Amino acid sequence: MKVAIIIERANIALGGAQRSVFELVMALSAKGLKVNIIAASGQVYAKNIHILCHNDSDTRTRHSTFAKALKQHLSANHYEIVHSTLPFDFADIYQPRGGTYAESILRNAASYNNKLVTAYKKLTSFANLRRTILLRAERKLCQSQKGPMIVALSQYVANQLQQHYRTTANRMVLIPNGVNIDKTIDVKAADRLRAQILTHFGIKEADEPVLFLFAANNFRLKGLCVLIEALYLTIVGRRLQRDPFLVVAGSGKPQRFRRIAKRLNIHKKILFLGPVKHIQNALSIVDVAILPTFYDPSSRFILEAIAAEKPVITTRYNGAVDLFTPDRHGKVITEPDDICALADAIAYFTNTDNIRNTSQAILADNLRESISIRRVAGQLIRTYETILQKKRAQ
Repeated sequence: MKVAIIIERANIALGGAQRSVFELVMALSAKGLKVNIIAASGQVYAKNIHILCHNDSDTRTRHSTFAKALKQHLSANHYEIVHSTLPFDFADIYQPRGGTYAESILRNAASYNNKLVTAYKKLTSFANLRRTILLRAERKLCQSQKGPMIVALSQYVANQLQQHYRTTANRMVLIPNGVNIDKTIDVKAADRLRAQILTHFGIKEADEPVLFLFAANNFRLKGLCVLIEALYLTIVGRRLQRDPFLVVAGSGKPQRFRRIAKRLNIHKKILFLGPVKHIQNALSIVDVAILPTFYDPSSRFILEAIAAEKPVITTRYNGAVDLFTPDRHGKVITEPDDICALADAIAYFTNTDNIRNTSQAILADNLRESISIRRVAGQLIRTYETILQKKRAQ
């Protein structure tokens, strides 16, 4: 089976959505499919990557420009399945890796945690012409009774499609997100990282710290401000078995968050690592993964933490909650701005028994296989075959 997967930019450095696509391509290829990545711009890592709109500037390719280039490419090259992560109605499958544009606008506005700013962001959301064009294209595609099969990578995304576009059930299939669970850990590099972290905090192994890892690039959207405030509330208001420390990984700008931590006088409890190339190394030497996100269709970071058998803390606005059981494998906060609930969750995992029991539950319930990208590839192939059967019947 020859498949084309359409993405906007072929660049794994841009974030989780791009890495997910590349992992998916490898998983599908391992099952015998011939998979090509078709992108507007980006880097050619392999022969199966085709860049259609070479752009040396930092500007994004226009949706209409990419659509025209795609149609030319598809007319000259035969694919049995066209699988798009962008809203093109001529594809066989539309899989919005970032969730719906409608929901992302609303949750981005909510992440400012200020009613006036939130209202302003909602009112001015259409000032972004490119996003408006994509939103309209997505709405038209999802509201139609015909068109591509829509693959939702979490129940959260499926709910978005129904809520914002009234997409009917026969147009959708739910295939929960997955990650590569077979990544190897560089033990020496991981040990060096832990030593670096402990040295920064001025502590030793004998102090038995609890290390919480937060990993994201958009610190505001992923809830870092609330997290710092919750850490403060945890430290000043409770008697804890072990002391919590927060390690922040990612390319976000830390200045504002450093100031918040300094104002609360907990800056010595927080380390900003910057970008981390191999997150699995970092996960191997911490105790808990934490992401109190305002919006995430299905966080790779949380799934990778579960693959590492680490307890997780996140919110109901993260589609990754589909793949674990709250209060058994981690904690789910109802609202990301609920500082007290987040502080409770942090305090819970300063208890050694709670950490150990949660990790053992993840192992006992074999969650690794349920979040594997191999499982995703198998479900997608069955969806591809269903589409091909319908094509042959027409």
